[in-house]
Amino acid sequence: MSSPQPLEEETYDMSGARLALTLCVTKAREGSEADLDALERMFQQLGFESTMKRDPTAQQFQEELEKFQQAIDAREDFVSCAFVVLMAHGLEGRLKGKDEKMVELEDLFQALNNKNCRALRAKPKVYIVQACRGEQRDPGEPVTGGHLVMITENTPETIPTYTDTLHVFSTIEGYIAYRHDQEGSYFIQTLVDVFINKKGPILELLTEVTRRMAEAEMVQEGEAKKVNPEIQSTLRKQLYLQ
Repeated sequence: MSSPQPLEEETYDMSGARLALTLCVTKAREGSEADLDALERMFQQLGFESTMKRDPTAQQFQEELEKFQQAIDAREDFVSCAFVVLMAHGLEGRLKGKDEKMVELEDLFQALNNKNCRALRAKPKVYIVQACRGEQRDPGEPVTGGHLVMITENTPETIPTYTDTLHVFSTIEGYIAYRHDQEGSYFIQTLVDVFINKKGPILELLTEVTRRMAEAEMVQEGEAKKVNPEIQSTLRKQLYLQ
């Protein structure tokens, strides 16, 4: 029986423009300015052209994503990747705009997929979502092990509509996310710290973010709570930011 072959590491070409759009509702979200400052620092260090918009309405969330897509497709230079950071109050699958109306996350994610954004076809698209995804709270459980492996196949002639995308949520579906009123959200602050100070493929960096968050305890109303991010990936190659 022949021994297993090591994986050949294919990487995304990061030599071109790196673009970032951050949409953040600050209304009734104390600490969000600290998150915006941290993200601006991270994007600057990682060589991104960064745009930040505060307090979008539900409709403006959609409009800003569509404007971002149009601006990317209108560029004449090579675009390597795009980051979209969405920060607001939320429920499962939805974000709340400044106007208290809801927008579907799935509608926002459509704007940059391989069908709708030609310049980002087969290029990495990273969505970072700092929002509650429900109202449940996790008190934590005794430690057990386990892991999940995803296997995908594709053909070289065409590309599926939804590949090359990474969704990073501040909490798992159905649960709340935590934010400190001065220091910002533990998720954004941890992610920025890891992305600035560590090197490696992005999924390894996100594993480190998850490890740090899982080890920490949030104390709310005197009770310790646990929280962990959720990462959904259809990346086909390794993505290195540094």
